[in-house]
Amino acid sequence: VGFWDPAGLSKDGDAAVFKRRRSIEIKHGRIAMLATMGYITPEVAGKWGGLCADGLPFSDIPNGLAALKVVPFIGWVQMFLYCGAVEASSGLGRDAFGDRAPGDMGWKPPFFKDGTEEKKKTRLAAELANGRLAMMAIIGMFFQDG
Repeated sequence: VGFWDPAGLSKDGDAAVFKRRRSIEIKHGRIAMLATMGYITPEVAGKWGGLCADGLPFSDIPNGLAALKVVPFIGWVQMFLYCGAVEASSGLGRDAFGDRAPGDMGWKPPFFKDGTEEKKKTRLAAELANGRLAMMAIIGMFFQDG
């Protein structure tokens, strides 16, 4: 992917700050990739059956930003609690401030855990590039929704 810093945020050469920023970039990229798929999938594959909340079927929840007005407050609380649980189970920033490499959440996907260091470096570069693209894609989808 290469090093790109047009704003000069890493001019000071602080390795700890760079590690934190890279960890945050990877995490935001992963979230954006999931969000992009979550934005598209209901349009293509349909929605789940069943109820989201008392008397609110999943099929009645609109796609995109319109869902913000329909999902009840307790639904958002559940989503934020789940995100917090995921963050806590991954070490609460050990990849950014601790002993792990940026993006290492302590879990290795079954098909990607093996390989040489060169292969892992290639996969990380692909993940960074795809994450950056997904961050732009989800913002574009939000903008299109208005």
